[in-house]
Formats: sequence, C-alpha cells, structure tokens
Amino acid sequence: MPAPRNTTQALRCFVVEDSAVIRQNLVATLEELLDVEVVGSAEDERGAIDWLQRGGDCNLMIIDIFLRSGTGLEVLRRARIDRPEAHLVVLTNYATADIRRRCAQLGADRVFDKSAELDELLAYCAELATSEPH
Repeated sequence: MPAPRNTTQALRCFVVEDSAVIRQNLVATLEELLDVEVVGSAEDERGAIDWLQRGGDCNLMIIDIFLRSGTGLEVLRRARIDRPEAHLVVLTNYATADIRRRCAQLGADRVFDKSAELDELLAYCAELATSEPH
C-alpha cells in the first residue's frame, strides 16, 4: 500500500529586511530547516506596502523595524489591516522595551532580537508550521 501523500502546504512567509545578507540567510534558513515557503521579500517600506496592496498572499510576515527607506512600524500597521489573519513577527536589532510595546500596539504577535533570539524565532516559526492549517 503506498504511503499517504503529505497534503499540507508550507507556511507562506514574506520577509521585510533591508540587509541583503541577513535577508538571504534568513530565507535560506527558513526554507531549508522548516516547512516555510518564502513567497517574497522587500528591502523597504514602499516595497512591502506595494506587495500588500497587490494582494500578496502570506500567513507569516517577518518585519525589520529600521529600514533604509521608511520603517517597519508602518509596514506592521498596514499588514495588520490588510492581512488580519497573518502572524506578524518583528525581527530587529533594537528590541527595547519601548520598541516591543510599540510593536504590540501595532499588532505584532512577537518581537525577536536579531542579535540574541534567532533560535527563538526559528522555534516560533517551526511551531507555526506544524500547528497551523495553511
């Protein structure tokens, strides 16, 4: 008897990160280690908002706060409106109490510090990938 096919789809993720190196490493890690499909990325606020306005489909967004052009705070605000069902995660080097509070007010589900909480981010994404119907 043939083994049952896996009919689940990967978690669909959109990444907003201005550093090309960090963006590429994050995408590679998510796709290689977890059941995550990165469906797109943007390096600035405008690119992320344009993607949302074009109807980009994801159920997870990973958003940096300080971008070369614009801010992740506006992306976070717009994403919460345009994708209310999506998990919104902030990944920043500036995960101060004030930033965490502001992100929560704007609808972030979680905030992770780039320099100290990458394992926690990956664990959170793994949990989403295995617990959510996609």
